[in-house]
Amino acid sequence: MSKAITPRTRKVRVLATLGPASNTPEMIEALYRAGADAFRLNMSHGDQAGKLPVIAAIRALEKKYHRPTTILADLQGPKLRVGKFTDGTVTLATGSRFVLDRSPEPGDATRVELPHREIFAAVQTNARLLLDDGKLVLRVVEHDADRIVTTVEVGGKLSDNKGLNVPDVVVPVPALTEKDRRDLDWAVQAGVDWIALSFVQRPEDLMEARTLIGGKAALLAKIEKPAAIDRLEEIVEQCDGVMVARGDLGVELPPQSVPPLQKRIIEVSRRLGRPVIVATQMLESMITSPSPTRAEVSDVATAIYDGADAIMLSAESAAGDWPVEAVAMMNAIGDAVERDPGHGDRIHFTVTKPDPTTADALAEAAKTIAETASASAIVCYTTSGSTARRIARERPGVPILVLTPSTVTARRLGLLWGTHAVFTRDVESFEEMVAKARRMALRHKIARAGDRIIVLAGVPFKTPGSTNVLHVVRLTGDELKGFGG
Repeated sequence: MSKAITPRTRKVRVLATLGPASNTPEMIEALYRAGADAFRLNMSHGDQAGKLPVIAAIRALEKKYHRPTTILADLQGPKLRVGKFTDGTVTLATGSRFVLDRSPEPGDATRVELPHREIFAAVQTNARLLLDDGKLVLRVVEHDADRIVTTVEVGGKLSDNKGLNVPDVVVPVPALTEKDRRDLDWAVQAGVDWIALSFVQRPEDLMEARTLIGGKAALLAKIEKPAAIDRLEEIVEQCDGVMVARGDLGVELPPQSVPPLQKRIIEVSRRLGRPVIVATQMLESMITSPSPTRAEVSDVATAIYDGADAIMLSAESAAGDWPVEAVAMMNAIGDAVERDPGHGDRIHFTVTKPDPTTADALAEAAKTIAETASASAIVCYTTSGSTARRIARERPGVPILVLTPSTVTARRLGLLWGTHAVFTRDVESFEEMVAKARRMALRHKIARAGDRIIVLAGVPFKTPGSTNVLHVVRLTGDELKGFGG
């Protein structure tokens, strides 16, 4: 027996990462019921075959709850690592000299292999090299094609294959590795809705992924490299969505630099009409604790007040002891922030001027009319999702009911602020457009009898990109008669 349709009033989306703690059908459903709007598959862990049952379990929720489900596959990206040591670990003393070279011989406290030719060509004197998530800091004093000589500025223990970050240099490493290409091809064939690309440094990094995806999924750029900030607007223009990946940003930049950058990335993404996700360590303590710290709750709330489309859980839901509780907490924070009377004013600190198009003008007008006429919802018809994105960019104070004949579009909208997507056949006349909008608003409990709703569509119908109609109607409550209630 299918469940009743109970749309969420919360506008910010919750993206939950699945992993060992949460990849069974029972746990996936529990996360969904607790508030997860979309699910992330981390391609850095596990194998492709093991993720197929997970995808099937997510899709099964569509039939049970009558709502499209959203799946994001997050590619691993290139991982820069040092080689191995004779004894497995060494201690680098602050002030000592340490060499990175291309010899495959096991290293010691004076040298180790760096198996990445590109870094030798790109590195510059005085650049920093960060080891083991920034725990150790090296400063380049000289370099050539085979050796990088450094001074240890912050020492400590270093073991085999630890990660290396090069924050001061644009490293000419492709954003897609061979593993990423295999994972991308698999993910597209498996029907995921979004592909997240790691290690994006410049807009050109997105081109190969866009070609390989071939329009079969939306492309999300993870902003985790300082080099990406220098060309942020170009990168955002070239992708379909953005993730503020605060993990690597916090390694390669001073921690105090990350909050202003988070706000800037959200502002640029919103202004350009791309959904933006804030990620990493949002409820980190809930990996082992059933409740978060007050600082973590404030961090999540800040992202919501800034107008982020989605907030993401990583290890909290993938490998933690309290995955359902972590999702429920995200849901509760979102509800509490959006009930704040000042929330509407705060999320409009970002000015989103409409482009000089009819569709943008109507989206802005829909928001204004909803406020002035006290409408309960905005209903839009869309094939590609562009109308929904335009309306969501305005951050109206009412829900956005999206009616689309495309399951692909309905699923991709799971990361878009304020939207409730419904897969339904297209309409063929103005009268049918109005009647269906009324009926769907009542059926999906977006509005009630006596409420006004605003309807946006395009004439001629079934023509993508033709949004040119705005219509305000009042619901009578009789719309469901003859349609099974």
